[in-house]
Amino acid sequence: MYLSTLISAAVLLLTAPLALAKSGRATYYGGNLNGGMCSFSTLPSLPSNIYGTALTGASWANSAHCGQCLSVRGPNGKRITAMVVDQCPECPKDGLDLFENAFGTIAQKAQGIVQVDWNWVKCPISGPLKVHLKSGVSPYWFSAQIVNANKAIREIQISTNGGKTWQRNLKRMEYNFFENPSGFGSNSVDVRVVSVDGDRVVVKNVAVRSDNVVAAQRNF
Repeated sequence: MYLSTLISAAVLLLTAPLALAKSGRATYYGGNLNGGMCSFSTLPSLPSNIYGTALTGASWANSAHCGQCLSVRGPNGKRITAMVVDQCPECPKDGLDLFENAFGTIAQKAQGIVQVDWNWVKCPISGPLKVHLKSGVSPYWFSAQIVNANKAIREIQISTNGGKTWQRNLKRMEYNFFENPSGFGSNSVDVRVVSVDGDRVVVKNVAVRSDNVVAAQRNF
């Protein structure tokens, strides 16, 4: 009885990741990091261990997956980690449009279109996440995005009183910024970043000025 229970548990552990896997069509393009739909204009490049991909428009979810990583296995059996940095409106359900170097690692580029298996994973990023304020922000118009996070972002919250209270009246835009068209009436705010798993990171004393980028003390 005890042995059979252990075997059953082992089988569940081995098959659990497969149950979460998705299967879809993969193509490739030249890649668009700074100009992609995730608006990662402050990222000069992706980490060397992370490739880039555009995600099907069917799964875009108003930019909810921007910056999230996925593990992709191609027809040659190789597996890579890729970050969502752009949208592929014409891709079918669960489809990916990989950066050219990503596609070339898991398949022969001459194939052009292949089937892949993939699943969401935590990004292998060791540095801190960053808050990037959009050009044109002011005390009366607020817009910010999170860059370099190792998990997808659920929401950001704003405090103008040193963390005593937090405001959540920001709308997530399809180009990966959280905005409040009325602003918060302050030249400096604290930003609380909440991951999809509920983890929280607070970035204090963020000056509300155009294109300001402020690093947190840590990641999720």
